[in-house]
Amino acid sequence: MDLLKLTEEIILSLVVDKDLVAVKQFPSEDEKEILLEVLISENDMPRVIGKSGKVINSIRTIVQASSYLKDNKQVKINVDSI
Repeated sequence: MDLLKLTEEIILSLVVDKDLVAVKQFPSEDEKEILLEVLISENDMPRVIGKSGKVINSIRTIVQASSYLKDNKQVKINVDSI
């Protein structure tokens, strides 16, 4: 599965305002790195970040594990509100 789609599906399963979710991939200076930007509603931030960042760290772990199986690149996920 594509890392962008995987991240989007996980985020969509957590948020209430699904229409405001946007996941984009940006080019990185390092060819062994993938940068993903997740834009969500400000009201959904606590759902995605979680207490002490546990939810977003779990998402990062799942996406990183998928990347290791596919193309072995480092994945960085940034979350921001719209």
